[in-house]
Amino acid sequence: MVEVPSPAIAVVGRHNSGKTTLVVKLISELASRGFDVGSIKHHSHGDFDIDHPGKDSYRHREAGATDTVIASPNKLARVRTLPREVECAEIVASMPGHDIVIVEGYRKSGLPTIEIMRQANTADAAVAAAFLESAKRGDGLGTDHVQAAKFGAKHAADVESKMPTANTVAVVTDIPEAREAASLYGVPCFEVDDVRAISDFLEEHFTRPRVTVVIQAGGESRRMGQSKALVEFNGRPLICRLVERLRPAADEMVITTNEADKLQFLHEMFPDLDLALAPDSYDRRGALPGLYTALNAASCPFVAVVACDMVFASPRLVVAEAIEMAETDADVVVPVNKHGFEPFHATYRKDTCLPAVLRAIEAGKSRVQCVFDDEDVAVVEFAQDRVLRAEPRGGCFINTNTPDELAHIEKSFLGE
Repeated sequence: MVEVPSPAIAVVGRHNSGKTTLVVKLISELASRGFDVGSIKHHSHGDFDIDHPGKDSYRHREAGATDTVIASPNKLARVRTLPREVECAEIVASMPGHDIVIVEGYRKSGLPTIEIMRQANTADAAVAAAFLESAKRGDGLGTDHVQAAKFGAKHAADVESKMPTANTVAVVTDIPEAREAASLYGVPCFEVDDVRAISDFLEEHFTRPRVTVVIQAGGESRRMGQSKALVEFNGRPLICRLVERLRPAADEMVITTNEADKLQFLHEMFPDLDLALAPDSYDRRGALPGLYTALNAASCPFVAVVACDMVFASPRLVVAEAIEMAETDADVVVPVNKHGFEPFHATYRKDTCLPAVLRAIEAGKSRVQCVFDDEDVAVVEFAQDRVLRAEPRGGCFINTNTPDELAHIEKSFLGE
């Protein structure tokens, strides 16, 4: 099973700013909404331990074990001695499959951050004053410009090293100066106790978006000599491979096909999967009518459309595109490389793209790229370097059109 990376956001602030209290409340609220929440707590000291003297696992470590796993039927914990401090990104990468990971601390992780400042904390008050001063001067968010001496030596370190940064996406505060500064910077600002509103913000912009994955299976392929969905690949119909590869990224899966009777076996093979078989919405074939069928059949707001002959289609890329769409408010996130756009491993916002596709069809157009030129459609291009960050092994867009091509790919690449 391919593991899908988890989106993450960090809650940062100074000592006694209320980070833990806020993180706990956010976890509770998001979990109550049905989200799978992971969490990371940064501990600045190296002497903490989650194991205790007298316990068997503690005795294992005392005897010299550098990696101890404590497992029960419903819990697992791991205590490992590290040769170096592990970067936050590495920890997040080791926690796939969550709707969101909330990180407490790790200001310099590069993650999007929520900055908390409370009036009762004198260090926060000093930072808020410097934050407002920089905003009024028109300095860029995160600029290293603070004259800390004016705030007193006691809080100089906080003011110099723990200011909001370019990664700050929201401010949580009861300090008027911080609220004013956030407004000047155009950063969303929330009251300290407004957990519901903060959770709404996270749900809209940072939780793993709900995605319908549509596999376009079509029907008879003249060059392949039969349906691509049913052609054998590694001993099974090719469509089975696509379903298995993409299911980790799918909250709903749709297969567009005009031979639903031949694909009914998929319901038996994947009984736990929310899978639908959708016939073409138009009598005529083509890329745009096919895209219309895909978008029209989807229930989720984000729709990832993938051709069934993309043998190495990537769920990681689907998730990366969906997260990019949520963060940028794009209507299309489409990979682009030296060959141009890859519209059939792209992600679309249904409510915007469906009418745009319909307009293009009614105008007699045939190419999906016409939708990208629609003035009502905001397109974000996903460059090759970003594709490779999402799917380091590459090969996402390799497709097969003939039996010889399929045999070559099967022979050459099934060592994955």
